[in-house]
Amino acid sequence: MYEHMTFDFILQRMLSRVSDEVDKREGSIIYDACAPAAAELAQMYIEMDINYQLTFADTASGEYLSRKTAEFGVVRTEATTAERKGLFYNQTNELIDVPLGSRYGLGELTFVVSERISIGTFKVVCETAGSAGNEQFGDMLPIDYVNGLARAVLSDVIAPGEEAETDAALRERFYSSVNEPAFGGNIADYKQKINAISGVGATKVYPVWAGGGTVKCSIIASDWSPPSPVLVTEVQTLIDPTVNSGQGIGMAPIGHVVTIVGVAGVSVNIETTLTLAVGMTVGQVQSDVQAAISAYLLELRKDWTNQQQLTVRTAQIEARILTVPGVEDVAGTLINGGASNFTLGADAVPTLGTVTLHA
Repeated sequence: MYEHMTFDFILQRMLSRVSDEVDKREGSIIYDACAPAAAELAQMYIEMDINYQLTFADTASGEYLSRKTAEFGVVRTEATTAERKGLFYNQTNELIDVPLGSRYGLGELTFVVSERISIGTFKVVCETAGSAGNEQFGDMLPIDYVNGLARAVLSDVIAPGEEAETDAALRERFYSSVNEPAFGGNIADYKQKINAISGVGATKVYPVWAGGGTVKCSIIASDWSPPSPVLVTEVQTLIDPTVNSGQGIGMAPIGHVVTIVGVAGVSVNIETTLTLAVGMTVGQVQSDVQAAISAYLLELRKDWTNQQQLTVRTAQIEARILTVPGVEDVAGTLINGGASNFTLGADAVPTLGTVTLHA
């Protein structure tokens, strides 16, 4: 808006107001008097332009975007902590109970026991917010002495930890909220309420799927993987508890019988033949090829909620493989043994299985 208000423009405009009978050359008294003021005014216009951009949702960022969206009831989602399954064994490798609140370390992370699932099996919560708590698996070390404990194992992800919502994600959610108003149990209402639950990444809503008053909602975890049964149960309980379903005890309106299901992960096995650069071997490119295919499948999972069905395309897989250094050509690509594209069901997402490479 103020791009033209530069130092030179402002200075020349100031000097144009001075009589031509006065020396206005650089170094003159009037020039030296106007130049500092012009510099300050130029800086002021720069700051005014920044502040102007921060007043609109499409150009605001950080705190200012949060404040703008909050005016419409859309609040930025803060980072959440991962909920994991912890298994605890004694000297004879039998599961034993441990005290609630006991703490265990794995690498640089600390997990605290929060809830008993069954004997020797507990929900443990990472003390560090964000996705870091989703990544570690294996043996944990007790921070405090626990009588009879021989081994503590960090196992499945129950509810993934999430990073704080990015500006792009908040802006998209804000636009969805404004352009698709949530009201009285419509599709937008279900999506907004379920997506706001910690651990949920996206939702598909199927109204009247089993007759009037019935709603099915499929969810994917916030790390874009199939959700754990525990997360599905938690969402079901919050939206419409199976006991007294349809009574309006949860978030769902009275009369809505809601069924929450998780997406199913379908293993995608890839077999293909590569032409490699001179001196390269299959073993040298194996991990990079797997990473490229895995990234493509992740893109598909992130787009699941926007598509009726996901399709894993042979051309896309070959295009991703060709980006790997050392790979010159790709041919004969098979997906789960077939030479054509692989289409999944409406509530299924692809996960990487085996990658077999020939040269």
